[in-house]
Amino acid sequence: MGIKHLAPVGVLLAATTFLGAPAQARTAGVSAAGSPALRADAGSPAGPSSADLLNHLAGAGALGPHARGEREPVGGSRLAERGLIVPSGVKAPPKTAAKAYVIADAETGAVLAAKDAHGRYLPASTLKALTALTLIPKLNKNRKIRPSTRAVNEEGSAVGLVTKPLYTVDDLFKALMLVSGNDCAMALAEANGGLAVTLADMNAEAKRLQAFDTVAKTPSGLDKPGQSSSAYDLALIARAGLANADFRRYISTKTDKFPAPKGYYEIGNHNKLLWRYKGMIGVKNGWTSKALGSFVGAAKRNGHTIIVSIMRHDGYFWEEVADLLDWGFANRGRVTPVGQLVDPIPEPTPLPAPPTASAPPAVPTPGPGRNPAAATRPADEGIPIGYYVLGAGLLGGLLWLAYGLRRRFR
Repeated sequence: MGIKHLAPVGVLLAATTFLGAPAQARTAGVSAAGSPALRADAGSPAGPSSADLLNHLAGAGALGPHARGEREPVGGSRLAERGLIVPSGVKAPPKTAAKAYVIADAETGAVLAAKDAHGRYLPASTLKALTALTLIPKLNKNRKIRPSTRAVNEEGSAVGLVTKPLYTVDDLFKALMLVSGNDCAMALAEANGGLAVTLADMNAEAKRLQAFDTVAKTPSGLDKPGQSSSAYDLALIARAGLANADFRRYISTKTDKFPAPKGYYEIGNHNKLLWRYKGMIGVKNGWTSKALGSFVGAAKRNGHTIIVSIMRHDGYFWEEVADLLDWGFANRGRVTPVGQLVDPIPEPTPLPAPPTASAPPAVPTPGPGRNPAAATRPADEGIPIGYYVLGAGLLGGLLWLAYGLRRRFR
């Protein structure tokens, strides 16, 4: 190559080096930081957003089909059917006036039979099972509570709270589950930081359980537009509650003493099957004029537990629930399940903490024969190669210019 062409080539190399450096730095930054969905940027103390977490869970396959926007319902495709769903080769469960129900094996999660399992209905006080399941781990059961005027005056069923510090959290949970105290539901919500915080916690717990048909608008279950649940979700909530010792204690208590300004009075569980059905563990019943009757309960016989949930029953349902439980005990382990009670979403892997500022590295002491300025230069700092290329290009340009001038003066 002649010297005439050296300068353009040198300049081209220099430009390429300097223009390419930022792109390489950006590429290196992405590969070092990893996936942007979950990494915490060094300059952002807040770390990843909730949207990042949801995207991470969805990408990992942790979220249920409804959360991912898929059509198949949680628990299996057959549970999308609105009519009666029964395994082949067995007699259908006894008739019930309930618009929706689920019969499930609590140990295996197998749904043995169902009707409109994912139909969304007003849950009434069965929603208190979600309230209890959400708040039991969050509140110290020995903490003293002074209910607010709002809690004391909550409409509907009540235990009769007064605005005095007579009650522990434990007392309020008992009255919540035994006598369906709406006043207790509000007092517990206030103890948890307020109504908005509690509803957010309840809805987050429903999503963790993959109870995607459930939307809590009140902690008591009092009817409110947009509030809903399903027979499938009530079974999920009951199954999760049975794994909690305090929840199980509250739902299985038949009678107890409740504090009063002068001593105490006795309260009794509204779940009539605790007295009537052999092996009944309990859970929760509910009723409003709009929701009609609803119930979710569990019973244990011969080491096995069956869950039955019903929604929108327009009459007296206790005997019908007992018959559905009997059918469940008779057919568990003998039939092919029509669906499955899914497990809760696993807790996400903890995110790495954002990098913290560290002490600057010690400056090495210059030794004999060493340049002090070079000794203070960081180890990874050197003269960029672009400077060499640029220098070569400039030198080539000067030589080319000198060559041209020499030819002209000749």
